[in-house]
Amino acid sequence: QVQLVESGGGLVQAGGSLRLSCAASGRTFSAYTMGWFRQAPGKEREFVAAINWSAELTQYADSVKGRFTISRDNAKSAAYLQMNSLKPEDTAVYYCATTLVAGGIPRTGGYAYWGQGTQVTVSS
Repeated sequence: QVQLVESGGGLVQAGGSLRLSCAASGRTFSAYTMGWFRQAPGKEREFVAAINWSAELTQYADSVKGRFTISRDNAKSAAYLQMNSLKPEDTAVYYCATTLVAGGIPRTGGYAYWGQGTQVTVSS
C-alpha cells in the first residue's frame, strides 16, 4: 500500500517562503515520478510541478516557474517543494502524488496515489 504524507504547510505573508515535504512508503520510491498539485477553494485541482525518478527532469506550471523548485531525495523516500516569493493566489491545499507506473513525467493523468494534502495560506 503506497502512502504519501505531506507536511510543511502553514500561514505566510506574501513574499515569504515555505518548504513542503512528502514522505513516501509502500514501494520502491526511486522508480517513480513525483508530482505536486494544488486546489484552491472553488477551483479544480491543478498541476504545480513534477520530477522524474532520477531528478534529471522537472516540469513546472507557468504560474510557479522561477519561484518554486521541486526536488527529491531517493535515499529518504521524500519529495520536496520549495516555494519562494509566495503570492496570495498560491493559497491552496497542496497535494503530492506519484505515478502508477515508472517512466514519463506527466502533468495530468497517470498519478494513482495521493497524499491527504497540506494547507498553504498566503496573506497579503
